[in-house]
Amino acid sequence: MQALASVILPVFLVIGFGYVVRWRDLIRDEHVDGLMLFTQNFAIPCMLFVAIARLDLGASFEWRLLVSFYTGALVGFAAGVIGARLLFKRDWEDSIAIGFICLFSNSVLLGLPITERAYGAEALAPNYAIIALHSPICYAVGITAMEVVRNRGVGVAATAGRALTAMFRNALVIGIGLGFVVNLGGIPLPQVLDDALDLMVRAAIPAALFGLGGVLYRYRPDGDWRTIGFAVAVSLLLHPAIVWAMGRGLALEPGPFNSAVITAAMAPGVNAYVFANMYGRARRVAASSVLLGTALCALSGWVWLELLG
Repeated sequence: MQALASVILPVFLVIGFGYVVRWRDLIRDEHVDGLMLFTQNFAIPCMLFVAIARLDLGASFEWRLLVSFYTGALVGFAAGVIGARLLFKRDWEDSIAIGFICLFSNSVLLGLPITERAYGAEALAPNYAIIALHSPICYAVGITAMEVVRNRGVGVAATAGRALTAMFRNALVIGIGLGFVVNLGGIPLPQVLDDALDLMVRAAIPAALFGLGGVLYRYRPDGDWRTIGFAVAVSLLLHPAIVWAMGRGLALEPGPFNSAVITAAMAPGVNAYVFANMYGRARRVAASSVLLGTALCALSGWVWLELLG
């Protein structure tokens, strides 16, 4: 119970505060949109830029960590697509969108603060290694699959071009890419810029969690409950279970193992709805899955933390 009280609940109280404030009309949707625009397009990209620029790449990018986490993510994507197609009789485009829900865990807004509260800021290097590849890999998989389905006969080059264009317009990917440039190039940052970036970093997670609460207020549990429950179960149970099995099988060190399992156990991220909205497919399922998954993650996250000890 200590993990629930000291690690999980503070994070969800901030989300709940944002939810209640929007529910009581103390702020409006346009205020929430402005806050999320700030966090998603500026503050969080700055945070990821700083994290990657300062990361010890050789020590953090442990192949067993990445293989464990992304095997679980890709199994989740495949399970989501196949389940939506065969169990719930969705068309292929809906099935890809539902697969993306199962693929994209909330690695930043939930994974980072919960890992930090559980194990300390010094334990976040494996999280950043996962996050550095998270948006590029997930969007590459989701966009490529959707473009293949939507553009049958267009050709591999055209499909790949559309996928790459969509992916590299993402502010998170841009921040991560610039961080790699600074890190690998050994480029020193002026102290005044470093200090300014640190101010942005401090604002990123609290503002994003508060804004997430406001965004979740809009999401009404609607659509096919069986499909929603299936997507949430894959995200909260199957993904971390695969990561746990892979990490144990590959003898992953305790620190990276904990980070991988916790990140995999997080609810579907808001990007699941962004992806569904981008293609106009399975939007109600995506929105409801984010809302229900985020609510249930308070309990499931505590269970995974207890299992990790």
